[in-house]
Amino acid sequence: MLTWNDVLNFAKAGNLTPDRRVEKTEAEWRAQLNDQQYRVTREAGTERAFSSPMCNLFEPGIYACVCCDTVLFDASEKFDSGTGWPSFTQPVEPNVIAYHLDTSYGTRVETVCSTCDAHLGHVFPDGPKPSGLRYCMNAVALKKVAAH
Repeated sequence: MLTWNDVLNFAKAGNLTPDRRVEKTEAEWRAQLNDQQYRVTREAGTERAFSSPMCNLFEPGIYACVCCDTVLFDASEKFDSGTGWPSFTQPVEPNVIAYHLDTSYGTRVETVCSTCDAHLGHVFPDGPKPSGLRYCMNAVALKKVAAH
């Protein structure tokens, strides 16, 4: 189980190696993604809070990166954070997400897909126990790919 100290160590000292890499040109990403998905995932944008019905979906399932299909989260780790964005306590594997210090609004930790570098959102140390993590994700960066 990842902790806040693990996240900070990855952000400062380097991330785990992903199982694979996906790299595309800007034109290829633009052809694959809609405008909002592109703005969020490729330009580190943020969707409007409470704009996605995904915030209120808690049935079993698996969530993957909308850009490269890498499995990122299991719905069993999803919780209602009240923030307006889908929130999870842990990724499915430690190496599917990469972490970068983000000082654009104070100090935060940005989360990106380690396979394709898609901006997903941020992780914070104010989640539920036992990990205490809150992966605050942009819904447009995720797609539900399977039920359990």
